[in-house]
Amino acid sequence: MSDSRPVNSTAVLDRPPAAPSVSTPLTVSAEPLGQEAPRAAGIGADFDVTVIGAGPGGYVAAIRAAQLGMRVAVVEKHRLGGTCLNTGCIPTKAMLASVEALNTARKGREFGFTTGDVQPDYPAMVKRRDRIVEQLHGGVGMLLKKNGIEVIRGTAEFEGSHALRVAGDAGERRVTSGSVIIATGSRCSRPPIPGADLEGVLDSDQLLKLGSVPGRLAIIGAGPVGLEWGDIFGELGSRITVLEMADRVLPPADREMSAELGKCLQKKGFDILTGVAVEAIERVGADLVIRYRRGGEAPATVNADVVLVAAGRKPVSDGLGLERIGVRLERGLIPVNDQMKTSVAGLYAVGDVTPGLPLAHTASAGGEVAAETIGGRDRHFNQASIPSCVYTSPEVAWVGLTEEQARADHEDVRVGRFPFRNLGRAQASGHRDGLVKVVADGRYGEILGVHMIGAHVTDLISEAVLAISMEATVEEIFHSVHAHPTLPEALHEATLDAWNRAIHKG
Repeated sequence: MSDSRPVNSTAVLDRPPAAPSVSTPLTVSAEPLGQEAPRAAGIGADFDVTVIGAGPGGYVAAIRAAQLGMRVAVVEKHRLGGTCLNTGCIPTKAMLASVEALNTARKGREFGFTTGDVQPDYPAMVKRRDRIVEQLHGGVGMLLKKNGIEVIRGTAEFEGSHALRVAGDAGERRVTSGSVIIATGSRCSRPPIPGADLEGVLDSDQLLKLGSVPGRLAIIGAGPVGLEWGDIFGELGSRITVLEMADRVLPPADREMSAELGKCLQKKGFDILTGVAVEAIERVGADLVIRYRRGGEAPATVNADVVLVAAGRKPVSDGLGLERIGVRLERGLIPVNDQMKTSVAGLYAVGDVTPGLPLAHTASAGGEVAAETIGGRDRHFNQASIPSCVYTSPEVAWVGLTEEQARADHEDVRVGRFPFRNLGRAQASGHRDGLVKVVADGRYGEILGVHMIGAHVTDLISEAVLAISMEATVEEIFHSVHAHPTLPEALHEATLDAWNRAIHKG
């Protein structure tokens, strides 16, 4: 944010928006497919770029590098698409879509129709989920092939900074490359809880293979993964208990959003235990018994049929031979700069194997930055504008600073809120719960953070991401006309509310 902005915030926010300049036309750098890219480091090598891992970071990096005219290979030991497509984002969203449709059918009378006794068909939902995953898996393979990218099946290990040994079913192959991008992702983490290896204690990957809906599901960890699975099985009839070490569900989110989500989940029947430490899991007859303790209180227990351990993920950086080429790890993560460069020349890393938000779109953005940097473009990664999305019902989404973070960093902070229940579209669609919260700098009006809870907010957050990326002010949002009736009007009104100008807030 430039210090040339006027100091008087009232004057800033009441002036009409400036007319766009016509003296400097917008130019976007573009290159025809197949254009030759710099290959100095790759002269004599098999490929200009080799990507290890074909998840959302790896395959996006590979495609972008191929678009820039480079010879590209991808090494993958499992399925194309990585965790997100095969065992994470896509399978859970498919299941959430099924239970959302189920919930809507059950509320038919509210919308003016009757459907009789609606019952879930869990095997049919799983079949639909798997069909969607297979379709998208095939799509990734088609995209790689279309872009002329060679897919090498196997496990990669560094022999040198520009040489890999790939071991697969077809034997071993030595691959040399001008640059290498590590996009090996992460795996489910198991905390050292006694009994965590018992039958029926599952991680999120294993939960996908569950053949039936458990009567009682206990979830260790109240982050996005645990809460989304809780929402799925809660709608299908499971009794849900959530145990979280922090003092609230969804600890990374703004406190106000966490509190709202906690209330909504409790209203749906979730038993939420926060501020607790799980000490052990035991098998007692047919039950799994979780022993936990809150502070100095006496131990207590929860009985379950299935226990989901959703206590985070850890980077897949072992077995690559990184120590052989001088890469220093920090708690298993590979440090990178804002161009995704590691400390070794020609070596890049993106996604969950690097510090930062372990999200699919973070990995994809990093993959593009790495590929364009190798191709000679001046591209940098902006961690501040990465959105976080949780697909529970209601959904939660945010970008930028929480209110607490903003108040710690800025002398003057203004906050605007607007509830969805005041919107005509929310009333008409039956999704009245939730709100949008805007956190802004009080001096210049720069938007510092946007936090949302409600229906479709994981879609609505994109406007806020653009605002944060462009260092937009509340003025620029509330002078932008928002279509009526729509849900994005809530963001418009929330920015107005930050300056006590909301029109439809009672």
